[in-house]
Amino acid sequence: MAKDREGKGVKKKYCKLCLEKVAFVDYKDEKRLGRFVTDRGKIVPRRVSGSCSMHQKQLTTAIKRARVLALVPFTSDLYR
Repeated sequence: MAKDREGKGVKKKYCKLCLEKVAFVDYKDEKRLGRFVTDRGKIVPRRVSGSCSMHQKQLTTAIKRARVLALVPFTSDLYR
């Protein structure tokens, strides 16, 4: 386990969606999906976001659906 300067362990990441008690991730919720997409348009991996496997799967499908419906961009304009 990685150690920081004080010698304590790294803080465990918790699923933000479980803490908010979200039962289902909706593709129409752009603000929530935007937190899990990088500035280049990539989906943030589970080890970085700290989300559980159930919510990560729901996020992935919701982001992909939102991309097809042009609610969330595939890539940013700055990256092109």
